Amino acid sequence: MAPVSKLFDYVVIGGGSGGLASARRAASYGAKVAVVEGSGRLGGTCVNVGCVPKKVMFNSASIMEALADAKHYGITAGAAQVDWGFLKAARDAYVQRLNGIYERNLERESVEYISGAASFGGSGEIRVGDGAVLRAEHILIATGGHPVIPAVEGAELGIDSDGFFELEALPGRVAVVGSGYIGIELAGILHALGSQVTVYTRTGQILRHHDAIIGETMLGEMKRQGIAFEHNSSVSGLRRADAGGPIELSWTRRGEGEQQHSAAYDCVVWAVGRAPNTRGLNLDAVPGVRLGEKGHIEADAFQNTGERGVYALGDVFGKSELTPVAIAAGRRLADRLFGGPQFAESRLDYANIPTVIFGHPTAGTIGLTEDQARAAHGADAVKVYQTRFVNMYNALTPYKPPTAMKLVVAGPDERVVGLHIIGRGCDEMLQGFGVAVKMGATKRDFDACVAIHPTSSEELVTMR
Repeated sequence: MAPVSKLFDYVVIGGGSGGLASARRAASYGAKVAVVEGSGRLGGTCVNVGCVPKKVMFNSASIMEALADAKHYGITAGAAQVDWGFLKAARDAYVQRLNGIYERNLERESVEYISGAASFGGSGEIRVGDGAVLRAEHILIATGGHPVIPAVEGAELGIDSDGFFELEALPGRVAVVGSGYIGIELAGILHALGSQVTVYTRTGQILRHHDAIIGETMLGEMKRQGIAFEHNSSVSGLRRADAGGPIELSWTRRGEGEQQHSAAYDCVVWAVGRAPNTRGLNLDAVPGVRLGEKGHIEADAFQNTGERGVYALGDVFGKSELTPVAIAAGRRLADRLFGGPQFAESRLDYANIPTVIFGHPTAGTIGLTEDQARAAHGADAVKVYQTRFVNMYNALTPYKPPTAMKLVVAGPDERVVGLHIIGRGCDEMLQGFGVAVKMGATKRDFDACVAIHPTSSEELVTMR
């Protein structure tokens, strides 16, 4: 029996944030749209094993920290202890509700949801498993990415960030391998909830792709909290002597030759990076679709690949791998393809995209780091304003964690080209300042805004 063939205006491969946003926007213009998702769960990484469940865990960790602070404000809260089973069940039920909302949204907007693995059968043709053949003039690849597991002996004994959300109990001793934002966020959550955490990093720094004020401040504060760091380390393998016993992690330290160190943990979390999901797509059938050096699908500023009618965005595209970026790019692509001539130049501007690290403390950044600004504008054209202070929340606590802020400005008009903040509340305050930076605000514009007192954000408009 010949496979069923269906004709669409737009086929979206991947039911994550970017793909769903693009599909729904296209359908709003009357396009006949299909979304193909192979995992059986809509929402992609963000909803299922990323931003959403991570923020639930972050909130739980933050409440634990607040309970520890309560006595300094004269509040008796009692001994706090997390019920991991309850927390996991509530979090998973919330995610499941979101999965259902996404599916109902597609149904309401007449987007056909097809569950199955998609692959190209040629130009304009998608095959789903052994079943339907979908044909469309426009096809979007929005298949996302996955965590990388390093090729070391015994690596399978560890878990990745996906596996973190499958943990049935809070582990006692945890090694987090990697010091990017995912590793730092998970380390902070686990420590605040009661785990003994050690972070392994290949250099003496953390968050190396962010401005130094963020990495240095975060590192100092995490160490003050009691999180251990093994710097300049390279993990060489994992082993478990007894089933169900501890995991022995072996590593070498730069500058010590082949000297081996080891330590025992109940859980090892790999947080060493992510890779694009392109396997199984049969991209050979569309020779115009090319992969870059790191395996991401190459596309231009309008998300066009080298194959006519095929587009790529989100984590599989690999530029600013953030959920709101994929959503914005997906909607602008649908506007351009189906919204009429007024959207002919619709595309996402990837410059000055704000992002937040949900660490302990939180941090936020937009624009260029100080080093990037000096490289782009010239050292003499760049000026830096910065401040470091204690949030008033800690006026009555015995410890005084820092809040640090930096404005990077360029040119004679001192246009703000970078803004970097770390400390309590920085995750929420960045959005408004992000609008200002996106609009091209200058230091004088910041100065002209009357401060809101007493807040941390007022420091951004009073720096001298």
